Order: sequence, then C-alpha cells, then structure tokens
Amino acid sequence: MIDLHAIQTRVEALIRQAGKKIADTSASPIHKKAGHYNLVTDTDVVVEEFLKQELLALLPDSRFFAEEQENEALTSAYTWIVDPVDGTCNFTRGRRASCVSIALILDRKPILGMIYNPYADELFSAVRGEGACMNGQPIHVTENAFDNALIAFGTSPYYAHLAAATAYCFHQFLTRSGDLRRVGSAALDCCDLACGRADVFFELLLSPWDFAAGALLIEEAGGIFTMPYEAETDFGKPACILAANPQCLAPAHEILMRARDYIEKGN
Repeated sequence: MIDLHAIQTRVEALIRQAGKKIADTSASPIHKKAGHYNLVTDTDVVVEEFLKQELLALLPDSRFFAEEQENEALTSAYTWIVDPVDGTCNFTRGRRASCVSIALILDRKPILGMIYNPYADELFSAVRGEGACMNGQPIHVTENAFDNALIAFGTSPYYAHLAAATAYCFHQFLTRSGDLRRVGSAALDCCDLACGRADVFFELLLSPWDFAAGALLIEEAGGIFTMPYEAETDFGKPACILAANPQCLAPAHEILMRARDYIEKGN
C-alpha cells in the first residue's frame, strides 16, 4: 500500500508550484479548441506537463488523465486526474478566479483531492474518510434550507444544445432558492460548496478533470455529490453534476430531472 499522507504532502508542494506558474503569468498565448469558446493557453500546457512529469515520478506505475491530452479509458489503477488551469477563460481575462485541480483515483474513485487557488492562496484538500480542509483548517457544508440557498452553477458553454435547459434551470433556481453565482471555474464552485460559500452546485455537462477533486472535497465536507443522469458515478467520462448540502439536495435534484425532460424533448 502507498503512504497516502506522504503523497499528500508532496502533492501540496507540487500544486503550489503549479499555482505560482499561473499567478506569475501576466499574459499567455491563447489557442482555440473544439467547441464554442473553448480556450487553451500555453500556460495550461506548461503546467500540465510539469504536473505529469512530477506526479508520475511520485507514484510509479500510476496513470495520468488530464484536460490537454488524449486520454485512455479510466481503469481501476492509481490515476491522477488533473486540470492544470480550471477557469481558463477567467485566466485569459485577468479575472483572478482560476485554480489547479488534482485528484488521485483508485478503483475509479477519488481517494485524494486537492484544489489550489493561487490568487487567494487557498489550498483545499481531502483524503477519503478523513474530512476536508482549507489551508489546514476543517471545512463543512452549510445547513441552509433550499429557499435560502446560494446556487453556484456552470453554463456548459461548449455544448450549445444545453443552453435552453441551462436557462430553464437558472429560472427555476432563481425563483425557488435564494440567489445564484457564476464563478467560471467548476473546481472553485466545488470548493465554495465544501466550505459553505454556496449551498448547491450544478452544471449540465462537465469533464472529469473539472470535478474529480471537488467531488471528494464536497463529500468529505459533509455534502452530497451526484451525477443525476447516470446509473452510477463514473469519473472517467463527462457527466451532469449536482452537488449540495443534504437539506438542498432533493429540491435541486427535482429541477435537474425536469431539465433532462426539457433536453430530451428538444424544447
């Protein structure tokens, strides 16, 4: 068995180094990928290559699954799931709401999750079964009821066919809960839920590197992480994501399920 706590300490140093590379970059060439407004910068590539080299050396025979490369199917082996710059659009606009996200997966489930926001110097971390922390201090989801909930959400901008359904969800949450926030980084949204800055997070389609670390943070902070449109939770493919404190899960789930009907009908 691996020494997970020793690995956690080393990953913390690496993610801080990666975050410094982001925060120290005032401008980085921007390139377009497939999909509407889907951007990648040279910094994304540099940070990913740095983490790939270091993480694979840290845990020999592990695999690497990340945004800026072609990925093989997820297996039961130790696998690093990495987003080198989550919130790339924010990064290109100087909005200071981007982060590095690293998860270690075993048997297709996260056992270590870490997200670092270099602009706020906030490091979120979790080991399965041991709770979640921000900068070493324990964090927990709120107990807010749904009618007083703050909803974090993403718009799935790369998938035009989901725009109307996202707008439907937006209206439902706006009229039934407290208010909504759009940060522009799914990983940071997960952190906000885990530490009580939000009560619900949803997005109709996200990739594993966007949510793998955040899922563990949320669960270890007492929240519930789900893929409402899937038969089982799968960290190897894109999915609709819904996470919430226990009090808000049921009404939020109801809205997402109605949105699926909305998608299927093409309305």
